[in-house]
Formats: sequence, C-alpha cells, structure tokens
Amino acid sequence: MVRRPVAWTVTVVLFVEALGVAALNWFLGIVVDNQDMSLAGLDPDVMSTSSKIGGIVFGLYFALCALVALLVAVRDRSPVGFGRILLISAAVVHGLLAAFVWGLAGWQAFVFMVLVLGLIVLLLMTYDIPGASAPADAPPADAPPSSGTSQGRGDGGSPVTPPTAPSTL
Repeated sequence: MVRRPVAWTVTVVLFVEALGVAALNWFLGIVVDNQDMSLAGLDPDVMSTSSKIGGIVFGLYFALCALVALLVAVRDRSPVGFGRILLISAAVVHGLLAAFVWGLAGWQAFVFMVLVLGLIVLLLMTYDIPGASAPADAPPADAPPSSGTSQGRGDGGSPVTPPTAPSTL
C-alpha cells in the first residue's frame, strides 16, 4: 500500500518545512533589526519582533500538522476531527503560498509548494477509500452473509458486527 509511506513523507516534509519557515523568519527579523530597515514608516523593532513571532507561529502550525501526519502514519488510520481540519487547512495554505511564490520567488518554489500540496491531498484521499481501514481478515462489506456461523443472530439474518469507536484524531 501507498498510504503509510505517503504519511511518513508528509510528516518529514512538514517537519522540515516547519523548521525552515521558523529559521527563515527569524533570520529576516535579525536582518531587519541589524539594518534598522523601515517599511512605510513602521518601527524597525516592531517589524523585527513581528517577523520572529510570525516565524514561530507558522513553524508551530506546520509542526502540529506534521504531528497529525505522524499519528496517521503510526496508527494507519484516517485523520478525523481536528486533525483532518488541520491537514485540510495546511493544504489550503500551501495552495495559497504556491500562488504567491510564483511571482515572488520563482517557479522552483511554486513547484515545491504544489508538491507538498499534492502530498497532503494524497494523504487525505488515500485514507478516504471505503473499507480501506478495515482489517485484512474482515469479510468485504458487499459479501453475502455466511450461514451456519456462530457470529450470526441465530434467526438466519446477517451477522452482527460489534460497533467500532471512531478515532479521536
């Protein structure tokens, strides 16, 4: 299957991206502070501090997304709830970043952002296949009920399957 390797790849890419974004914004904050640069009359200290805080916030956001992908890879289950929303928001952020970096940083950065976007979407879509997370020894969902087994209700109806608890991530 391709699900687990994709989840591991997304985990590594998002952790590296988290460190890269935080380091880049921290470096830019230091450059602004050392050169006393100002943009439209803004205080250089405010610009430096806001760049560093923004780098930390976005770095933590991408690290949290990577943590969700790590849990998906370890558990081999689809992300649900807040984790799914977080990965969808990361995909949207990468789509927007791809649109912005085309003009600002060039086509290489655009290709990287689109690749990360594609990996996140692939992670979300491979776990959406119906029955993909069913155990290997479970009968297919469309299989006719087996007769004469002890799993049945006893009245000739379909077998009773125990309810499964949904994952919280």
